[in-house]
Amino acid sequence: MSDDMSKIAAAQRGEPDPVDIHVGGRIRLRRILLGKSQENVATALGISFQQLQKYESGANRVSASRLFDIAVILAIPVSYFFEEMPAASIGLKISPAPDDPPPRSIMTDRKTLDLIRDFHRIPMNQQRCIVDLVRAMVDALSTSSLAAGSPKNGRRNR
Repeated sequence: MSDDMSKIAAAQRGEPDPVDIHVGGRIRLRRILLGKSQENVATALGISFQQLQKYESGANRVSASRLFDIAVILAIPVSYFFEEMPAASIGLKISPAPDDPPPRSIMTDRKTLDLIRDFHRIPMNQQRCIVDLVRAMVDALSTSSLAAGSPKNGRRNR
């Protein structure tokens, strides 16, 4: 079955389009990084927070005019919503290199988003110290893992 046919079949089954899922995820990411609740953003848009939830999950497609309004409220360009879009979402066939790890987005993890938001709230000189501390911890972990004969990713087998 061609990619176009499989996309049509997925739409007929009621599955969200991968592009809508990506755009919704980017809305959620930016909202959380700004520390705004769904209620705050929905009120600014004049919609219910449930409707915003549907946008963020990709269950409902966001119209161009609504996407523009969201971009204004979240203080970003509309292009932000399409950044880092997986090639498969737009129909490109790109084969990963055999040694490439599978793609994953740590930016969808709430702890990561909270950490980033809080990190940017502290003074710049302290941010530098935190980055140096984290790098030292990772280096120490990598060194001890390699010495113990663990895999190079630093994770021990359990």
